[in-house]
This record gives sequence, structure tokens and C-alpha cells, in this order.
Amino acid sequence: MTEVNRKIHVIGINSYIFGDLPSKLQDLFIKTGNIAVPNSYFEEIKSWSESGLGEKKSFFSSKSNIELIDWLRSQKNDVALISRGDPLWFGIGRILLENFSKDELSFYPSNTSIQLAFSKLKIPWQDTVNVSIHGRDSTKLVEALKARPSSLAIITDSNNKSLEIIKSHLSELNLIDFYDFWLCEEIGFDNENIRKLNLKESLPSEISSLNIVVLTKTKKNFSNNNIPLFGINDSIFKTFDDRPNLLTKREVRVQILADLELPKNGVIWDIGAGCGSIGLETLKLRPNLDLFCIDKRIGSKALIQENSKRLGVKPKFIFEEDIIKTLNKRNLSSFEKPNRLVIGGCDKKTKILIINKLGQLMNIGSIIIIPIIDFQTIEELKEQLEDKNFKTNLNLIQTYKSLSISEGMRLEPNNPVFLLKGKK
Repeated sequence: MTEVNRKIHVIGINSYIFGDLPSKLQDLFIKTGNIAVPNSYFEEIKSWSESGLGEKKSFFSSKSNIELIDWLRSQKNDVALISRGDPLWFGIGRILLENFSKDELSFYPSNTSIQLAFSKLKIPWQDTVNVSIHGRDSTKLVEALKARPSSLAIITDSNNKSLEIIKSHLSELNLIDFYDFWLCEEIGFDNENIRKLNLKESLPSEISSLNIVVLTKTKKNFSNNNIPLFGINDSIFKTFDDRPNLLTKREVRVQILADLELPKNGVIWDIGAGCGSIGLETLKLRPNLDLFCIDKRIGSKALIQENSKRLGVKPKFIFEEDIIKTLNKRNLSSFEKPNRLVIGGCDKKTKILIINKLGQLMNIGSIIIIPIIDFQTIEELKEQLEDKNFKTNLNLIQTYKSLSISEGMRLEPNNPVFLLKGKK
């Protein structure tokens, strides 16, 4: 392999002021004759040479495309390539490494725009999820939003309606009220501007093309005045921070509530309750029901209590324990036997134990609903229900959500769920 003598010096900046560069990089710029600069701030960097800094320079206006690569390959002497922030963080660095050897490249990162934005917002960012939709579709953004991280930083693209797409995704995923939306423009530069936007209003008409978005989980007191009677949005429920999807999605929950044929009075057990979404919404519909919530996860009781306050309802009992302990060690005769039973969040063996222990206690007209994602267990659970004189039927719930893309709209599938229903 031919030894490469010339270097491509990739310099990250956070300011258009030459004096803000470290002295080492000032010297490097002064002695380098060929300079590539992104066209969005070409004139600002070109002005550095007008004060007679070093040798006469040749500037190349870069669009970060194949023309830049061809220009770099054509240069026989050292080159300085100006970038923003850290070139190896969602920047030009990846493309350069795909086209040049590591020996040819030297990187001089500055603070990333995300670092600077969080420092201005005075918010810790070690747990922040970073996503770029600059020159990319928004698939990764949708995946990140579904996980509902405490904070999310988004590298935008002025050419693909990024802000409109982010706003649409937040609305489509029912997260408009879940996050504060910070628009950060020209971070670190003279025209720096940070503003919190109200996404229920139109986006500002004047926005710098050099912008990023930071989403931070909103802190607000929930009022149950505006919560609907039926079909409560997922975003209303508080979930475990490390398992934000540990709740029954609205579309599936609506069908479960319908299949339960809720009576005005009675007893419902919600086993594997998670954040309590199913059981608590039953109380919203039928406030005279007695609700037993059971979940073995540490912290589930406090979580269900918080969601009870949000919905303005009150379960009769919340047990933070394994259902096996409940069935084997507690005196079930002292409990109100259920006439509605939801079995989720446990393995097949435990589901069968629940059916055997509680199914025989349930009266004629009682209903058991079992959400299932593993279809291989369906037949055996169906047989167990029928052995206890339950008439069964199976329903597959498969729903799609529309998500905005730059060209229009696409449909995003939710995970399919089987609902096995038994009625005695």
C-alpha cells in the first residue's frame, strides 16, 4: 500500500470566532492552505483568512457529498475540513472513515451541540437517548419515542420537515403532554436561541436551519378532570422508568374491557397488573366494583397507587407479591371470590395454577380474560378453561398506527395479542 503523506485535519467548532479555537488549532489553520467548509457557514469561516492569517488559502464549499470526497482525494497537501461539534458523533467522520484510511485522518472534536444544549438547559444528560434524522428516515426516532426515555436529543434536518415530523410523531404516539419540547438554534454561536415550544400551537415561522431538538419528560400534576371515561391514553399512566412499555396498550385494553362485560357490582382480580391500567380503567367505568391488583414486581404497589390518584379511583387491595404466594399461603376463603378475572404477566404454568385455584370458585356467568403473545400456549389454556366449565373463544388483536414521514404517512404495526376469553 502506498504510504500517504498528506493529512486531512477534521476540526470541530462551536463558534465562528477564530479566537475561540485552541491555540494549537489556530496554528493548524494558519499553516494549512486548503480548507473545506460546509456551505451553510462558508462565509463566516472564509472571513478568518481576510486578516492575513498565514499563507493564501483555497476554500472549498462543501455539501458533505461525493464532491467533497473527490475534492479531498485530489489534494496533494494537507487539508483542514471544518465541521461542527464532534465530527465522529452523527457527523462527517463516519463518511470520511469509509473513504480514507485512518492514517490519513486526524480528528479534533469540540463539544457537541447536544452537550452545549443540556448545559444551557442545566439538565444532566448521561441517560439521554440520541437520535439523528438528518438525512435519515424517522424509524429510529419512533423506536426511541416508544421507549419513552426521560430525555431525548434529536439531530434535525432542515430539508425534510424534521420539526413537523417530530411533532406529528409525538401526537400520533400520544406523547404531546409527556415531553417538554425545546428548540435549540445555533447552539454556541452568536445567534444562539433556546425556546420551549407549545406543540398545541403552530410551529414558529422563523427557525434557523442549524437547530436541534431536546425532549425532556414533563413534570406536571395530573388532573383527572380531562381523562375520558373509556379508552384512556397510554401516556396518562405512570410506568416503570426502565420498563416504560409494561402496560396494556389502549387498543388492546379497550377490547379487554369490552370482553369483560363489566357488571355494576362485583369483584375483579387483575393478576400481573403491571401499572394497573386494566383494573383501574374498570373502576373508571364501574366505580362500585371491588378491584384486587396483584403484581410481584418491586415498586408495583406504589405505581398502581399513583395511577389510582391520576384516574381518581381506588382499588380495594393491592398486593405486591407473587400470585403463587397469594394462592398457596393466603386464606382465599377470607377474600371476595372474583366474578371477573384478568390473567397477565406470568408463565403458562402459573396461568394454569390460577385457573385451577380460582376457576372452580367462580360462579355461573363469571368471565376470565387471558392476554397471550405466545400462541403455543393457547390450546392448553383453552383446555384448562373448558375443563372448569368455561365456554371459550379466541380473538386476535392486531392494530396499526399512522406515522408521518416526509413523503406523507406510513402504518406502524403494534404487537399482535391473542385474547382468550372464558365465560362460565
